[in-house]
Amino acid sequence: MFNPFRASSKSGAAWFPVGAASSFPDLGLSADAADDGVLSSPRLCKTGDTTKPGCKVFHVPKTDSAQRTEVSVAADDDSEEACEIGGHDMVDQVVVFQYRGKFHAIDHQCPHSSFPLSKGTPFDIEDFGIVLSAGLTCPKHGWSFDLFSGLADRGTYKLKIWEVQLRDMADDNAKTAEDQEVWVRRKQRMG
Repeated sequence: MFNPFRASSKSGAAWFPVGAASSFPDLGLSADAADDGVLSSPRLCKTGDTTKPGCKVFHVPKTDSAQRTEVSVAADDDSEEACEIGGHDMVDQVVVFQYRGKFHAIDHQCPHSSFPLSKGTPFDIEDFGIVLSAGLTCPKHGWSFDLFSGLADRGTYKLKIWEVQLRDMADDNAKTAEDQEVWVRRKQRMG
């Protein structure tokens, strides 16, 4: 029976796991002067002495999010071609990262210049020293986007924000008792 008050489930809108929360370095908390702030730069994780990129990038087809593939992002390659994998461009890619204790998932492609946002730099949006929100600056032209609303600092461009959830890990191989798994999906349109 059709229920007009319940949204239909789309296969491309399903939740999918992107890794344990402890596998994401917490950006913005580093006191290391050598940290350049770029998302894809290698950093130490909570899981040990290994360094990993500060973000993960996934290619997620709109028709079926179960067919996602992780994209390898080189920290020192600033070309747009470096973010293509298996013939896929950045259109269906999502960047997932942790900034100051909060997980964010956004489109990989800058809505203004189509540059890979894994090369971007997160920052605090402040007013007279009070942190109001968080943002990300695209290095190609210096445009910035709010990580919660997607609004640009100029023009009418809007960054697509994905939904993020932290869930208890289902397997017994959890690294710590308080470790959770990060799940992501495309933000659902209302109406």
